[in-house]
Amino acid sequence: MDWLEIKEFLKDTAKYIIFIFVVLFIAVYVVGLQQVVGDSMAPTFNNGNILILDKLSYRFKDIQRGDIVALFYDDTKYLIKRVIGLPGERVDFRGSDLYINNRLVTEDYLDENVVTEDFSLTTLGYHVIPENMYFVVGDNRGDSLDSRDAEVGLIPKEDMIGKVRIRLWPINKIGFIK
Repeated sequence: MDWLEIKEFLKDTAKYIIFIFVVLFIAVYVVGLQQVVGDSMAPTFNNGNILILDKLSYRFKDIQRGDIVALFYDDTKYLIKRVIGLPGERVDFRGSDLYINNRLVTEDYLDENVVTEDFSLTTLGYHVIPENMYFVVGDNRGDSLDSRDAEVGLIPKEDMIGKVRIRLWPINKIGFIK
């Protein structure tokens, strides 16, 4: 092997190494794949759906009510939930209706027959949601482990993995998430 062949080999190897680092950077910090496990987000998402997450936007923008997020739970588990309560707000469910700061909030993404048990934020020991904490629930309120359960409670912003942007699977439901 002469010097030119070695130089060409090193150039090619460097290209592959750079490509691998770029792919890893994107996978760790920019986007992610998440599979839905369970029916807590039905009918929006069903068991086995595969979602693409945007991991970058919450570094620059605030989390909004209605955002569907993936979050860390219990060290090894992940949950997909909808954000409904923001810092500084009071959350209550009365007669299956959502009230934020004692104002009725319409949840047009829910099936009309969804029943939500009465709940008050004071059940978790809070009058309002503290700074950098969020109240999340599943769209299938009767079958959802979420912020209403003291085991989950309010979710710190740093536990948010990212915002769900695209459903990738099943193929017949592929598309962007609003």
